Amino acid sequence: MVKVIKTIALVALLAPSLYSGDVIDINKEANSKTNLEKDDLGNKKEVTEAVLGLRKTDLYSEEAETTGMKTNYGTDAPGTSKRIERAFQDAPPMIPHSVEGLLPITAKNNTCTGCHMPEVAPAMKATPIPKSHFVNFRPNHKFDGKMFKKAIDNYKNEITISKPSKDLSMARFNCSQCHAPQSRGALAVSNTFEGGFSDKDGKSASNWYDRMADDLATVGEGNSIVTKKDLENKNSGAGKSVWH
Repeated sequence: MVKVIKTIALVALLAPSLYSGDVIDINKEANSKTNLEKDDLGNKKEVTEAVLGLRKTDLYSEEAETTGMKTNYGTDAPGTSKRIERAFQDAPPMIPHSVEGLLPITAKNNTCTGCHMPEVAPAMKATPIPKSHFVNFRPNHKFDGKMFKKAIDNYKNEITISKPSKDLSMARFNCSQCHAPQSRGALAVSNTFEGGFSDKDGKSASNWYDRMADDLATVGEGNSIVTKKDLENKNSGAGKSVWH
């Protein structure tokens, strides 16, 4: 606990002067025109088996230069690094700083919240945990030991969304399940993937909470593929759903 408090105090001192709000594309050089021409096998008329691996040497060579790529994670202290561009709209942001001493994350010990909780994030110059992480999406099903009763009807595309709480949802405590450090340097294979961004600040922020129920139309509405006849037939032998 003392170590954590010291770390947070240090970041609080460093953050205002050293943190940069700039967002960087760490794959920009790796996906250069030269690298793409070399790695993009789909545009080549002929591809030999010698180049079908991730290694950068001939498939049949076992020379000293035939080695795996070195993992090179960022070593910047929290609060001193630049944010990494998101891969696509609402993608979980990568961790741009060192995670030494911050792992493992448990339900009772989560040092990430010391800087990223919304009430402290501005002062720490950290990305705040989004509102969606304070929402409980888990249906409140009933089970009395004999009978299981669902709280929602999947045929109607029903979902359970609570109002945001002041506390982090325990379904979201394991930050490293979606967020991870990113190795810097050349990619194993260059690629031409371009993420779509519907928001102007989509490369650095997420507004998924405001549209998380989009396209979840219920029966007879919008793009729903479930019809009233489906509902009438859902409890028959032929219409029984694996979700019900």
